[in-house]
Amino acid sequence: MCRILVASRSGFYRWRDRDQQPTEREKRRELLDQRVTDAFTARKKRSGSPMLVLDLQEQGHSYNRKTVAASMKRQNLRAKAAKKFKAATNSKHNLPVAPNLLQQDFSAMAPNQKWVGDITYLWTEEGWLYLAVVIDLYSRLVVGWAIAERMTADLTCQALKMALWRRRMPKGVIVHSDRGSQYCSALYQRLLRRFGENM
Repeated sequence: MCRILVASRSGFYRWRDRDQQPTEREKRRELLDQRVTDAFTARKKRSGSPMLVLDLQEQGHSYNRKTVAASMKRQNLRAKAAKKFKAATNSKHNLPVAPNLLQQDFSAMAPNQKWVGDITYLWTEEGWLYLAVVIDLYSRLVVGWAIAERMTADLTCQALKMALWRRRMPKGVIVHSDRGSQYCSALYQRLLRRFGENM
C-alpha cells in the first residue's frame, strides 16, 4: 500500500500510531471530567455546577459554569437532595422574647405598617440554601430577602436591611416574626433599635 501511494513505511506507522493517541483536546476534556467527578464526590453528590465551579477555583482550576455543567451532563452526574434536613425554625432558646404586637391581625391599611419575617429552605443546584424574607402585609410584597448556606442571625438581618433600604427607612413599622432564635438574637434586636422599629 505504501508503495502504491508512494509513501514511506516509517511515515505511515507514525501516522497510524499518532491517530490512535488521544488529542490534546481529548486529554483536556478527560482531565476536566476527572476533576469535576472528584469535586462532585467530595460534596457528597449534592452540589451542582455553580458550587463545583467555586470548589475548582479554590483548587486553582478556572472553569466557567457552562463548561462544568457540560461535563456533569456528559458524565450523567446529577445532584441529589439530602435525605435529612432540619426544620428552619428554632424556637427552643433562652433569648428574650418581645411581646406579640400583631395579635393575629395580619391586615394593614397602608404600606410600611406591618412587616412579617420568616425563614425557609430551598433545594438548588448548589444544594440546600436558607432564604429569609420580609413581607409587607399591606401589599403582600417581598420587600427584603437574603439567602445563605447557613441559618444565622446575620441572614435575617440582611433581609431586614434590604427592606429598610428599599422602603427608605420607614419609622413605626411593626416587625413580626415567629420568635425564632435568629429574630430574638442580640444582633437582630440591635438592628431594630437602631432604626427605631418595633417587633
